[in-house]
Amino acid sequence: MANPGDFAYTVKQQADIVRIIGDYVRLKKAGGQNYAGLCPFHGEKTASFNVHATNQYYYCFGCHESGDVFKFIQKIENITFPESVRLVAQKLGIPLPKASYSTPGEAKEARLRGQLLDVHERAVAFFQECLRRPEGARAREYLTGRGLDQEMIAKFRIGYAPDSGFLLRDRLKEEFSEEVLRESGLFSWKEAASSELRAPSNLTRSRGQTETTNAEDGSAVGQTADGVTDEGSSKLTAHGSQLTAMYSKFRNRVVFPIASEAGKIIAFTGRTLATDEKAGPKYLNSPETGIYSKGKVLFNLDLAKEWVKKFDYAILVEGQMDCISVYAAGFHNVIASSGTAFTELQAKLLGRFSKNVVVNFDPDTAGAKATERTLGLLIEEEFTIKVLTLEQGFDPDLYIRRKGKDAYGDALRHSQKYFDYLIERARSQFPVRSGEGKVKAVNYLLPHIQRVPSRIVRDELAHEIAQKLGIDSAVLRQELRHTAATRSASTVKAPAEAQVTDAEKILIRALASARQMQPNEDHLSARDGAEEEFDPARQAQFVLQNEGLHRGLATESLAESLLNVGAEVADVLDVPATESDRRMLASILFKEDEDLTADVLEAAVRALRRIHLRRQQELVQQELKKPGAGADKDRLRELLLELDRISRALRDPSMAENKKSA
Repeated sequence: MANPGDFAYTVKQQADIVRIIGDYVRLKKAGGQNYAGLCPFHGEKTASFNVHATNQYYYCFGCHESGDVFKFIQKIENITFPESVRLVAQKLGIPLPKASYSTPGEAKEARLRGQLLDVHERAVAFFQECLRRPEGARAREYLTGRGLDQEMIAKFRIGYAPDSGFLLRDRLKEEFSEEVLRESGLFSWKEAASSELRAPSNLTRSRGQTETTNAEDGSAVGQTADGVTDEGSSKLTAHGSQLTAMYSKFRNRVVFPIASEAGKIIAFTGRTLATDEKAGPKYLNSPETGIYSKGKVLFNLDLAKEWVKKFDYAILVEGQMDCISVYAAGFHNVIASSGTAFTELQAKLLGRFSKNVVVNFDPDTAGAKATERTLGLLIEEEFTIKVLTLEQGFDPDLYIRRKGKDAYGDALRHSQKYFDYLIERARSQFPVRSGEGKVKAVNYLLPHIQRVPSRIVRDELAHEIAQKLGIDSAVLRQELRHTAATRSASTVKAPAEAQVTDAEKILIRALASARQMQPNEDHLSARDGAEEEFDPARQAQFVLQNEGLHRGLATESLAESLLNVGAEVADVLDVPATESDRRMLASILFKEDEDLTADVLEAAVRALRRIHLRRQQELVQQELKKPGAGADKDRLRELLLELDRISRALRDPSMAENKKSA
């Protein structure tokens, strides 16, 4: 919690939550001080995630996640509160104090993550240094041959891992403990009693992956079906024996750093320069560590995200070299999956910045299959998709080097709609001149159609496919009906507010303003020109506590929660209340359409007084209609006087301030 006087409070006062969350979520202005986007914490098709610029908090009407800038950073980065404060401070350029943590375990975990980031930063510098040395000559030749100049090499911090397995270890061992080096994923080691190395049981291997032994040093090597390898794990078990040799995983390789969305180096891919039987896999990736999960990372997102938001589309390629070449050609909104097939989490990550994508994978058989898998994930996330298919034998890197960036730009402009691409694939694989071919083509396309969330779009696609394949569209529609019943709408709706009047909303806003951080705002003077600062919360509290105008309203329980909350609750969305009241509060606060001035608050109070008077009027009239109401003359006179007072007050709003007539 950020309390006045502490470092977190200082950082929060200076933080622009819209800018900071905007680094992670593509936000669009949704009226007033509210910005909206797709929630990064749950899958959704329509924007229900809201950020309030003035009050500095967020709320999702879908999953009901809420909080301030620190809670957002905690959740999105999976870090502790102290780490989130430090990260926000770093983004703002605020000098950092010494870190403090609530538990020893929390401190250890945060310290290890910090050290792992430091290890990778030192390793990057080491690899860059080695690239400049004489032994890096072959690596420099390789990069030059791939069309990379010094600017791009420096931009992507590309380096060279020397053939020796001990130089990096010797560089780092004086600064970092053996435990940190093991956890970094940069090293392997041998046991003294046995040459056998065992990966931990929690290392999950993908289908088709086998474990072999490197003939040169005995290290465990996991070979995946796509030829990209994760060498063992960053954490191996010694089984009671002492580890006698720790050596680098990356040797005689051009090294491509993998950065987090925030630009921190968290892993590496190494491309071998050797050609003999001891060369190992062509591409070697860092294993998963405490700071790296390959299925959650998009290569180059740190550099591309602003361009993706600016152009409102991303170019998705397969390999890191393809990505670098496309970027170097001037198409900066390019990203790549990082050492893995494209994943659902990567699709969700990309969707935070744009829902438009051009998929440009290799045109070979493996690339076509990868394209199909990726299209399926993107379709389910409701992306607008195009497919760029280059000539056979050309990946994006080779195409740009052979034909130039202008030719690539022209090909990009002529990208196909994704279902035109799939229909062409179906026609090329299954000749549709025969009935059997048509059935196979339909069966190939049907799973792709079924992934489309919109029934209207599915119907249009069925009609288009039927025309191009020369079949009756009723066949496709009949098949689609089997899945239509199980598909549910996922649109998230904000809570209904029809029963909440505008005056109630203003009073709730006023009460909530006591816990809304509004730094550097000009003080509003009272309506009569006095210098006393206008405090909407204090005035609303006084009116409601003394007159009970909120009694019987739809917002009564919420108003009571705001009136009775203690000073220990710093953020308004943390006010103890029922879930329905918290949703109502968020809905009210994120739909502010006018400033909370003294005039606005006074008008709302008058409106509530009139509502209160009308309720009293109805009660009096009900009393007068009761049988025998005229029998008690004194009671009848009292009711008539009360009815007259209420009627005069309703005709003259200024008299509503008096509880009783004089």
